[in-house]
Amino acid sequence: MEVKSTSVESEVPDNKKDNSKIYFFMIAIASLLATNIYFYVKFKSSGEKLYTVALQKENLQIEIDRIEAELDNIKNQNIEGLPDNLIQEELFARKIIDDLRAELENSNISDAQIQAAKDQIQKLKNNVSSLKDEAGELKLQNDILLRKNKELSSSVREKNEQMETLKQRNERLSEKVSIASSVKVSSILVNGVEKTRKGDLEIETKAKRVDDLQIKFSIADNPLAKEGSKEIFVRIIDPQGNLIAKAGDVFSVHGDKLQYTFKEAISFTNRGEEYQFLWRDTNRFKKGAYTVLLYADDAIMGRSSVVLK
Repeated sequence: MEVKSTSVESEVPDNKKDNSKIYFFMIAIASLLATNIYFYVKFKSSGEKLYTVALQKENLQIEIDRIEAELDNIKNQNIEGLPDNLIQEELFARKIIDDLRAELENSNISDAQIQAAKDQIQKLKNNVSSLKDEAGELKLQNDILLRKNKELSSSVREKNEQMETLKQRNERLSEKVSIASSVKVSSILVNGVEKTRKGDLEIETKAKRVDDLQIKFSIADNPLAKEGSKEIFVRIIDPQGNLIAKAGDVFSVHGDKLQYTFKEAISFTNRGEEYQFLWRDTNRFKKGAYTVLLYADDAIMGRSSVVLK
């Protein structure tokens, strides 16, 4: 009986030891599961946060790209006369964009920084929108001014063309009036004359006896001709066909410079008076034909000739 009692007492402690081990393993497993669940939840929450931050940063980058595109569009319009304040606003907006991009590149950006970036981008968007409106208004004004300038230039060109046409007409009319108002001879006679001892002039045909060429002419009435002193230019051509003139003695006929032999002034009254010029050749007269041409009022009056024997 005593021997059996001793055997039962020895089995009870072993069972208790096995139960303790089971409890320990259960607690360890539970702790491990709790730890895994904790880290799972933590990492899941962290991953969702990183994804949310990345998405927010991407959306902000897209907004920044749109704002910069608006600035580029304003710049590419090449608006003339853009005020300095608008230019400075555009440069300041680009500076903010660069700063925002640098800030969004930060991998440790906080929620507060992201919210601040959102606020700054919204403000920047409003500023750029105002800048776009002002630039658009200025471009519209420039387009209106350009159109008006083109219309004005076209009008000025038309006026200039009209004035040039009128000027040409006036010049042609003045030329016609000048031609119409120039005096013409109604008769012209050239003789060789010899002066007698009494001072009288006798017609002479022999060259060696001729003292002077006598040029007698009358001017036809012309209601368009201006009365008063009138300068008559005389050109004399000798029998060899040479003009008798000095190099410096020139006058103008329709813009052309001509040499003259001599000139004299007459008093023109438009009443058909007869005038007389006397001209002496310092080299003595030669045999042959002498041709005399009279000019006045920028035009030829008449011509005649005489043959000396």
